[in-house]
Amino acid sequence: MKNKKGTRVVVIGTGFVGASYVFALMNQGIADEIVLIDANPDKASGDAADLNHGKVFAPKAADIWHGDYADCRDADLVVICAGANQKPGETRLDLVDKNIAIFRSIVSSVMASGFQGLFLVATNPVDILAYATWKFSGLPKERVIGSGTILDTMRFRFLLGEYFAISPSNVHAYIIGEHGDTELPVWSLADIGGVPVRKLVAARGERAKEDLERIFANVRDAAYDIIAKKGATYYGIAMGLARITRAILHNENAILTVSACLDGQYGERDVYIGVPAVINRGGIRELIELELDELEREMFHYSASVLKGVLSRYFGEGRAG
Repeated sequence: MKNKKGTRVVVIGTGFVGASYVFALMNQGIADEIVLIDANPDKASGDAADLNHGKVFAPKAADIWHGDYADCRDADLVVICAGANQKPGETRLDLVDKNIAIFRSIVSSVMASGFQGLFLVATNPVDILAYATWKFSGLPKERVIGSGTILDTMRFRFLLGEYFAISPSNVHAYIIGEHGDTELPVWSLADIGGVPVRKLVAARGERAKEDLERIFANVRDAAYDIIAKKGATYYGIAMGLARITRAILHNENAILTVSACLDGQYGERDVYIGVPAVINRGGIRELIELELDELEREMFHYSASVLKGVLSRYFGEGRAG
């Protein structure tokens, strides 16, 4: 175990997502130290060597090495990317049985090191596993964050920008709810340059409304399409994880759609689900409660009920409010 020399991120699981995430961290110069842990030590060691060769041209020469759980003791952030991957034909919720046991072991090992930082969970089903991490760790809920719908929101902004021929950085729109089949677009608050998307669509006629339905379907089903073509999704989520990491380590107070534990917001309790939240060095500073329209509220409650149904099977019927 090395002495800490700045911000330290420990990445557990160096598969497609974990390795892509570390590559994004290195390229953006976000962390001072990056520790790689994997069930296959040779994979983590090889990744560390390969990444170190590339940092000659990185904006910031992060110290990268293959470590072990003892390195979590002084970590600012532990990012869990380990677990079974979604296969063609599987939903994210199909992965629960495979990954709950894996997470119990991982989180116990991290906490045994004396870890007092933040957890960021990327493994699917991310809302369920973020909740599990919170319960297994015993940490305050503000210090356990799931990647939530950050990737879905990224896809949503990209496709809307493409449709309206506007930079996605100028598209303001959210996907909330489960990171999965019950997620929903918040059309009522989506805007481009301050102009509501619904107003822009109305000016284009009825066909444009069908176009928006198609855009959301493409967002919701993007993972299925990519998995069918190349076996896994990893570049997009890696960029999303890097964005969350920067908001944490740089104390940005940035609003990002992550999986967070609700405590009365949106009329729900004791469930991790994707919502906009203010992210800083302490984790989740506060949740942003959007003013949803009636249909959006119904869809959100349904999404929460699906997640609660899964959680009740693993953490008891009485746990969800």
